[in-house]
Amino acid sequence: MNGTVLAEQYRKTRQRTEELCAPLTIEDYIPQPAVYVSPPRWHIAHVTWFFEEMILKKFLAGYKEFHPRYNYLFNSYYNNIGDRTRRDHRGYMTRPGIDDIFAYRAHVDNHMHELLSRETDGNISSLVMLGINHEQQHQELLITDLKYTLSLNPLHPVYKEVFNLVKDHNTDSRFIHMDAGLYEIGFAGEGFCYDNELARHKVYLQSFDISKALVTNADYMEFIDNGGYSNFNYWLDNGWTWLKENNISSPLYWQLIDDEWYYYTLAGLVKIDPEAILAHISFYEANAYAAWKGLRLPTEFEWEAASPHFPWGLRWEWTYSAYLPYPGFTIAPGAVGEYNGKFMANQVVLRGASVATSPGHSRPTYRNFFHPLYQWQYTGIRLVK
Repeated sequence: MNGTVLAEQYRKTRQRTEELCAPLTIEDYIPQPAVYVSPPRWHIAHVTWFFEEMILKKFLAGYKEFHPRYNYLFNSYYNNIGDRTRRDHRGYMTRPGIDDIFAYRAHVDNHMHELLSRETDGNISSLVMLGINHEQQHQELLITDLKYTLSLNPLHPVYKEVFNLVKDHNTDSRFIHMDAGLYEIGFAGEGFCYDNELARHKVYLQSFDISKALVTNADYMEFIDNGGYSNFNYWLDNGWTWLKENNISSPLYWQLIDDEWYYYTLAGLVKIDPEAILAHISFYEANAYAAWKGLRLPTEFEWEAASPHFPWGLRWEWTYSAYLPYPGFTIAPGAVGEYNGKFMANQVVLRGASVATSPGHSRPTYRNFFHPLYQWQYTGIRLVK
């Protein structure tokens, strides 16, 4: 990629992160109410650490790191790089302060622009593109983690008046038919992809019909009203245990107030729009709903094969596929190889993108993955029959 184009893409990505932080108060940057939720301060420091550790220290002669202990504070899970703060301790630290974090970002940005102003080889360019996409992932996590944190406040704080991200509607409710046959799965062509989208290979699929619409709030309310959360026959055993142990009886952020359903949004607490698309459900809930309907979730291969025929990108869509390597997948040496491959166990693939995903970040071959109990992402349901 042309160095000027890459530098501009880098600049825009870094700027968007800081724009997402603009509505925050100092106090918003610190809390971590759950192990899977990181504080905004940690996100904006960690993505900066990525550029410093993976690129500047290796490729910019004479570069001096901003602080010798930031590697310990802001490494996430890269064992090749060294010890790090425990994941559940990211919210314990009151220092460095947010002014120091933004000074860290400015320091790294200045040196990244110095590096990108020179002739860059393919290895540097590919790592910068990985860093850009990594930061875009954390932009989405910043939004979803912040929503979870703010939702625990009984004052129902407003992040932005225009940030109700769960108000979109379907435009088509038909099912489409897909013939049995061999389909090509995985990334091919030019442009960026993650290593878990490789290598492209053939998959045989039986014929199936897949919905062009995602499940709505009204659809899911019917499931709740018909005892969906109290009938174990719809639930996987692990899902039933999760439901009972955590007293789950509705999607995340839903509240029943005076016999009316409300949900918390980043624009505050609002009445649920029945016709809006469902969000914030776990794989267990998605699968139970599909079982109640007498239908099922698509596999990730069915989803990818059919994706040219329906709109997607409003919710991360649970599939019934375990997160596993494709045939021919190889893990890169060193720290970069820890990005995806080591998580290929006990997780479920989601496809598409969501309303919180950074613009241009996803593609039909993108493989997101989470543990099946998590609800805090903008997740939804597409059905197959």
